[in-house]
Amino acid sequence: MHKNFKNIEKIVYGRGSFDLMSGILSEKRKSGDGFFLYVVDNYFHGASLAKRIPAQRQDIIRFVNVDPCEPTTDQIDCLRDEVLSTKGIPAGVIGIGGGSIMDIAKAVSLMFTNEGSSTLYQGLDLIKKPGVYHLGVPTVSGTGAEISMTAVLTGPAKKLGLKCEWTVFNQVILDPDLIESVPADKWFYTGMDTYIHCIESENGILNNAFSHAYAEQSLKLCQEIYAGAGAGHTRENDDKLMVASLMGGLSLTYSEVGVCHALSYGLSKILGERHCFANCVAFQHLDDYYPKGVEEFKKMLLRHGIKLPAGLSKSWTDGQIASMAEVAYNLPHMWNHAVGPDWREKVTVETIKELYKRF
Repeated sequence: MHKNFKNIEKIVYGRGSFDLMSGILSEKRKSGDGFFLYVVDNYFHGASLAKRIPAQRQDIIRFVNVDPCEPTTDQIDCLRDEVLSTKGIPAGVIGIGGGSIMDIAKAVSLMFTNEGSSTLYQGLDLIKKPGVYHLGVPTVSGTGAEISMTAVLTGPAKKLGLKCEWTVFNQVILDPDLIESVPADKWFYTGMDTYIHCIESENGILNNAFSHAYAEQSLKLCQEIYAGAGAGHTRENDDKLMVASLMGGLSLTYSEVGVCHALSYGLSKILGERHCFANCVAFQHLDDYYPKGVEEFKKMLLRHGIKLPAGLSKSWTDGQIASMAEVAYNLPHMWNHAVGPDWREKVTVETIKELYKRF
């Protein structure tokens, strides 16, 4: 299988690189109606970082609360419509925050140039036109959203991404200073998203030399950050985690994710669990699919004093489990990668229900 994926056009990496944004954006301001839309995690509202955003008078800054909900199609449509009706088409969209903010920035940049609801574009290569210029500044590392060609959205019918080469950011700023304030538990969950990306990418039929090269290096960094002699939320490890996240995202781009992500989508869509946390909840129970990865993951949990909830499924109704299983089952690309092209002969909705009952 040949994949001709578009990568980020430009990346700047290093502490203090956030302050290069003004110069980076200056040449882009002449596009559209001459203003920028900044989509910023509400966590930074009133914080020192917000004061460093190089916005001009005509620009729009929208602080978005992404807790507890992940991005929705309705949220994207409303933001697009509001900006179009008041200001027009922006010269660009800048996302500053974690994975959800990255996905919002990517999705809304596409919807300024593609008509109708974002629900029409949930899937592979359904976007008809390139979006406006978009720049990503991750303040949490691990999701890989800063590099991926997918903007994952929850819609009325499904949780599925807008996936095409135009989703990819034009520019990314990787400044490790920005992730120092991430709480320890969130730092662990998001970092484990990177780890799980690589484990799933490696263990499936779409793994190849290209995806393996990225996964190998990303896993090495994750092991140093979370299991090595100097493990912990340190400056040195934050530098490494930003790079690991990027490479983990590239690994899954050129391969695919698997069983854990399929199950986590069900948890997020039906129960509203955050993606990275949902991945961790699911992964601990998948030693029959990923034995070495789960064994190492459990050691990392102990090393960092992270206790994941147990016995969750006892409080779920049969209806909830059935709904989650339907969501997970309807992600054929993930099951194909993890189980093989005959996956439907091996995995049924009932099989997936039994997996959820492990939780």
